[in-house]
Amino acid sequence: MDTLPEDCVSKILSYTSPPDACRFSMVSSTLRSSADSDLLWRTFFPSDYSDIVSRALNPLSLNSSSSYKHLFYALCHPLLLDGGNMSFKLDKSSGKKSYILSARQLSITWSNDPLYWSWRPVPESRFKEVAELRTVSWLEIQGKIGTRILTPNTSYVVYLIMKTSHREYGLDSVACEVSIAVDNKVKQSGRVYLCQNEKDENNLKKESIGIPMRREDGWMEIEMGEFFCGEADEEVLMSLMEVGYQLKGGLIVEGVEIRPKIIV
Repeated sequence: MDTLPEDCVSKILSYTSPPDACRFSMVSSTLRSSADSDLLWRTFFPSDYSDIVSRALNPLSLNSSSSYKHLFYALCHPLLLDGGNMSFKLDKSSGKKSYILSARQLSITWSNDPLYWSWRPVPESRFKEVAELRTVSWLEIQGKIGTRILTPNTSYVVYLIMKTSHREYGLDSVACEVSIAVDNKVKQSGRVYLCQNEKDENNLKKESIGIPMRREDGWMEIEMGEFFCGEADEEVLMSLMEVGYQLKGGLIVEGVEIRPKIIV
């Protein structure tokens, strides 16, 4: 490959992945030039990256000393969009897009009634405020996202990002119903517990009931389901509901994450 023109090598490397390109850059000085070129790294960007960057709360930009490789890895870190109500990042191994919708972008039943929910900032949140459940019997949380802003031909998994406060009660009494629908057609449904205080984890696994899992950022997440994002422009509806009239409180909702499924 050392004998091929640089643009030809860059074209070949564009069919690999960002990690592969980084490995090729260490093979030889000739390959390093192609593997680090803007021509190559621009191919790893989503087609709408300029629009994404323009919506950032703190816009990223290329300067004379930076490169598209530098910008790519900058976008692999969370970037707040749309006034800080949405978080975006690229998967560094594939370049696929993921989003987190803040609690303010979700439809939470009675969330504007201070008797049931409160909105407040917490230092550990990426967003300026989260929703905390005071007390309610009817819990319903929904989020929507258009597949046009996701990476085509990709399987996505949806997670509720949450935690519980010291005044939590009733969240482990009844399982919630979760579902994922694409253009009003339910693709997946299941049941989850919003906390796990005295439940037997092994029994829950046998019953296929989801439970919260700890994230690297310190929050907890509950899998709501998955869907396949094809080429068509469709709307994905993500829903969590518990309407069994069990009083509950102490749930803190940060948002909903839609991220590419990791294929092991």
